[in-house]
Amino acid sequence: MNFYLTLGTAVLLALLVAIVITALLLRRRQFRRGNSLNTLLDLADRLEADLKTCRSGLQQAHAVMSLNPDLPAASEQDAQHAIDAGLRALLQQRLWIRDRSPRASQHELDEAATSMRSTRDRLKPLLQALTQAQSDLNSAMREHIRRESDT
Repeated sequence: MNFYLTLGTAVLLALLVAIVITALLLRRRQFRRGNSLNTLLDLADRLEADLKTCRSGLQQAHAVMSLNPDLPAASEQDAQHAIDAGLRALLQQRLWIRDRSPRASQHELDEAATSMRSTRDRLKPLLQALTQAQSDLNSAMREHIRRESDT
């Protein structure tokens, strides 16, 4: 009888350990997916902010450079179309996150995050160049106004 009691206890203990390990693995997987989804949403928000900053900066630059800011130049329209295309692509990505992420594999979630990071990395130097160009343009306009006020 002791043998059966010992065997039963060992089997019960092994089963309990297996259940605990399975629960921990499932919890870890859910935690990783949750982090991936939060990262995706955060990256989407940041990319959207970058694109809107870029659009705003381009509008300001073209307004200062043009004789009539109400009539956009062709290059402004091209830039606006490029930014709008970026925002549409971002909307498609957000729809994918909403609709497909619950069933997406971890690999697909990681690929989506990598794609967004790559897009932001490509956009970063353009935003920096735009900021520098705006600063240079503002300095030139201040200098122009100062020269005109001196005459």
